[in-house]
Amino acid sequence: MTNPISHSLLPDNSTVDDDGMLAIGGVRVDDLVAEYGTPLFVYDELHIRSRCQQAVNAFGDGVAYAAKAFLCTAMARIAHEEGMHIDVATMGEAYVALQAGVPAESLVFHGNNKSEDELRYAIDNRIGRIVIDSFDEIDRIERILSNTGETIQALIRVTPGIQASTHEYVATGQDDSKFGFTVSTGWAGEAVERVSSSDCIDLLGIHAHIGSQVFTLESFRRAAEVLADLSNLFQLSELSVGGGLGVAYLEEEETLDIEEWGQTIKKVCSESGVTARVTAEPGRAIVASAAVTLYTVGTIKKLPGIRTYVAVDGGMHDNPRPALYGSGYETFVPRRVEDPRNFPITLVGKHCESGDVIVSNGYAPDDLVVGDILATPVTGAYGHSMGSNYNKVLRPAVVFVNEGSHRLVIRREELSDLINTDIG
Repeated sequence: MTNPISHSLLPDNSTVDDDGMLAIGGVRVDDLVAEYGTPLFVYDELHIRSRCQQAVNAFGDGVAYAAKAFLCTAMARIAHEEGMHIDVATMGEAYVALQAGVPAESLVFHGNNKSEDELRYAIDNRIGRIVIDSFDEIDRIERILSNTGETIQALIRVTPGIQASTHEYVATGQDDSKFGFTVSTGWAGEAVERVSSSDCIDLLGIHAHIGSQVFTLESFRRAAEVLADLSNLFQLSELSVGGGLGVAYLEEEETLDIEEWGQTIKKVCSESGVTARVTAEPGRAIVASAAVTLYTVGTIKKLPGIRTYVAVDGGMHDNPRPALYGSGYETFVPRRVEDPRNFPITLVGKHCESGDVIVSNGYAPDDLVVGDILATPVTGAYGHSMGSNYNKVLRPAVVFVNEGSHRLVIRREELSDLINTDIG
């Protein structure tokens, strides 16, 4: 590889200063590192807002941001300000969204194994919609609400039998799945009938999610055809097609357009005569390419004829995706963002694991040295949100940049945070 990093993989509002240094949202990367240190997640706020607006334009009122991709109070506020609802999958995600000031009626509560505590939390806080995932969950809801006179609004999650073209760990729409009521077995119809007859559940519609990192509109089209038929059969008022839109992480990949995705879904539903409100739940497509992660190079180990290991101050604690399912990323040096990358490297972290590899096949300029800032783009989704304190490392800070200003939205953890829950 001799090409500079593709600007298509950088946040929308990325520029290059006269000395070759990358700036995001009008703020130089080296200035951010000087103030906040590394590892550091840097998000382009206007990029996020633009993707939220695209989602609202594509699907209208009710389209929800899938908070599992990345959530903090600042992120929840932005999504809400731009007209999105928030899809939460745990009591913790719901709590953060509510603390951010998002109205409870704008939350959609997911989860394949919601506990009674989580369901009580959703009911007590009057969360807008609960997506029911199993017959056991129906039992729990009815047990909680029996003799109270209260009702909740719900969607039924169905499994449409669509095998999306993605990694098996993030495929969720096939029959062999832990999620939802399988259409082919008749369980989806049985669930709709049971919930429709419940005195404490107001069934609004059906929901499905076929997986993440789906790069073919054909997979979404096939799923929409199945869901359209179900929606027409049950004559319900809402139809959510979930999320999963593929985002480019590598030079050879191409991000799918949110509005084209929406047009594809709406066309299928229109041609099928669907009268239900059609909505969706994008997450990765909203935030993934809005961010880069900045590291400091600490060690360069050259093994002649084998490879060069470049170790940085982050690792699988701030980006577990490569270790979990072999996700690929690009690498670049922000001080030479426009220059060729002709030095093959394997980017690794600081953990006591040989599997702590961030980028197996990365590239950098040939003058890379210890102390350089090294970046991985497209890290706005499932990096910080899936992060950990493995080896008791401190979780990184998160900064939002916008038109020349920057603000800390998640502070870097301190050593004292590591024992906040210890009781001795």
